[in-house]
Amino acid sequence: MLSDACRSLRDAVRDVPDFPRPGIIFKDITPILCDGKLFRIAIDLFLERCRAMEIDKIVCIDARGFLFGSTVAYELGIGLVPIRKKGKLPYKTERAAYTLEYGEAEMEMHIDSIYRGERIALIDDLLATGGTSASAATLIDLFGGVLVEAQFLIELEFLNGRQKLEPASVVSFLKF
Repeated sequence: MLSDACRSLRDAVRDVPDFPRPGIIFKDITPILCDGKLFRIAIDLFLERCRAMEIDKIVCIDARGFLFGSTVAYELGIGLVPIRKKGKLPYKTERAAYTLEYGEAEMEMHIDSIYRGERIALIDDLLATGGTSASAATLIDLFGGVLVEAQFLIELEFLNGRQKLEPASVVSFLKF
């Protein structure tokens, strides 16, 4: 059963058909971001989870993951590690390839972003097929980070993306 807060967030998510290509129904969180009360509710969901764990850094995925992850890292006073598409980071990187529901790409992370043993929370807006998040988990592992939990505002359950993150703990606040 959804809490009133989660119900408010769920009601604000807008379906955009045929974006970014025909046949895809995009879950648009812009209405949540544009409403200060809803945005605070969303951030508080992530914060509540992260405060309960001893997290050293937040890893967030380009681009909407930055919106949630940076706010959570700031509030907790911990570091933020951006993971971006190939060619978008200026320093030395490692990369991991992934497949998503409408294409293929590679994600990159700076080589000095995570140190062995650091406890990491991965934050993104949406878990779909899990390819992007799995590539982030691969990069975290490559540098010896410990993925404590992967957190998502939305999960498209029918795409079974969480399976690509096993055995990591996966939490999503809204399920479609």
